[in-house]
Amino acid sequence: MDPRSEVLLRQADLFRGDLLLAGLPADDLLGQLPAAIGWSWHAGAHQTLQARFDGRCTFGVAPPAAAFDAAVLFLPKSRELTDYLLNALAARLPGRPLYLVGEKRAGIERAARQLAPFGEARKLDSARHCQLWRVTVTNSPPPTELQALAQHFELELADGPLRVVSLPGVFSHGRLDRGTALLLDQLDRLPAGRLLDFGCGAGIIGASLKRRYPESEVVLLDVDAFAVESSRMTLAANQLEAQVIAGDGIDAAPNDCAAIISNPPFHQGVHTHYEASETLLQRAASHLRAGGELRLVANAFLKYPPLIQAHLGHCETVVSADGFRIYRAQRG
Repeated sequence: MDPRSEVLLRQADLFRGDLLLAGLPADDLLGQLPAAIGWSWHAGAHQTLQARFDGRCTFGVAPPAAAFDAAVLFLPKSRELTDYLLNALAARLPGRPLYLVGEKRAGIERAARQLAPFGEARKLDSARHCQLWRVTVTNSPPPTELQALAQHFELELADGPLRVVSLPGVFSHGRLDRGTALLLDQLDRLPAGRLLDFGCGAGIIGASLKRRYPESEVVLLDVDAFAVESSRMTLAANQLEAQVIAGDGIDAAPNDCAAIISNPPFHQGVHTHYEASETLLQRAASHLRAGGELRLVANAFLKYPPLIQAHLGHCETVVSADGFRIYRAQRG
């Protein structure tokens, strides 16, 4: 059981009514709170919860339409995303309780101050290196339009300006990160056919691929609903059409790709996770056609070449700069 869920269950009598669990972990909390429903924006967590608690968890960037008498937000990493989520929940809970739970090392004490606009916040519990806070919503905000929180910026690329739309919580929100910038300069001479942008974030790589290779089918894949929505908005801002998929890792990707291009993630919340990236390297070959290519950017300290060579073949370092490396490998 996730320690945040354990803290909630220490106060289980508070959570017997119609309760929304927002950003909940993929554990047995829904089983312990049978009147609760879940809202997830992580495709992997949602898939696990749906398999165990069919129909009791929704996926997306907005709260479910179902009524609820209280809500618990599991603290996300991003302060901007926390603001959006708290406002979206508080708008549905005038006069009712809104809870915030999170790990101390994730900044729960700082985040608790974000409850202040809605009423007087109170700490209810501190255990398992976590804290649980509550506010009764006396100041209910108007519903928040997520699009109004998007950051828009423009990249000057060799084939013209690219408009980017970034939502709160998306990787490198509102700016171009150095790894993606390096990868953007190494998108030439990709094989013809289906191109996959794995871990698409705000859709910068995917949109660039579709514009550079208009005859190719381009697929963008991310585990996060806010990234998926950002990618769709970026494509629309540039009058481009591509398929955008929410899925947990490379297993959600189509097969028979001509190339997989990625700035793969290795962070999840405050924790460091390499599983999604390592699984990509281990299974990329099964999603590439013969002669298909994997091209990715990674921090130079990550020991990816041995994994690539073990599962795909010869690994070439195309560029090394600014603490990043571009790797290229081809399926035989």
